[in-house]
Amino acid sequence: QAPLVESGGGSVQAGGSTRLSCDGSGYNFGGVCLGWFRQAPGKEREGVAAIHTGDSRTYYAESVEGRFTISRDSANNGILLQMDSLKPEDTATYYCAIGRTVGGRCYTTTSQYYYWGQGTQVTVSS
Repeated sequence: QAPLVESGGGSVQAGGSTRLSCDGSGYNFGGVCLGWFRQAPGKEREGVAAIHTGDSRTYYAESVEGRFTISRDSANNGILLQMDSLKPEDTATYYCAIGRTVGGRCYTTTSQYYYWGQGTQVTVSS
């Protein structure tokens, strides 16, 4: 199976912005969920945002609603995560993943996702 490759991130000041990209060039997505997740040291992996490849509906975790935006990237058949108004608590390794729909919609729960990228680090300093 083709890899999912994340890029972007790095070190950002609090209040700043950055954008993550997930390359999905090796896939022909049809009616699945593509999601962004994150994991901070010592914490469990948590969902951030998801997008349905069929109807492009988006779903967000409450902690990032209004600050982060997930979208499709037509350049590489992948997804983007625009991250604005960053906070130190957003510091984590961010992963993209492919998941299944449930009842025609996506969720940001890790159990719905079955294929993961290697992750990219985002560090927000205060």
